[in-house]
Amino acid sequence: MMLQLDPPMPVVINTDGGPLKAFAHVLLDYGFEHDLMWVCFMDDSRECWTVSNRHVRAQTNLTAGRA
Repeated sequence: MMLQLDPPMPVVINTDGGPLKAFAHVLLDYGFEHDLMWVCFMDDSRECWTVSNRHVRAQTNLTAGRA
């Protein structure tokens, strides 16, 4: 299944080099025994990465109560 996020969701990608801010545009679900995959565009480099679910976190949002 492929789900387009509208609007895109601001996320933080946890990498070995430290956290990177990005916007997730698409969510890919390959089925029962697979991780969700997030298609994200990095804020700083503007690169497009596909990232496993375990590395993705929501960015801080005071309105939503995420400090």
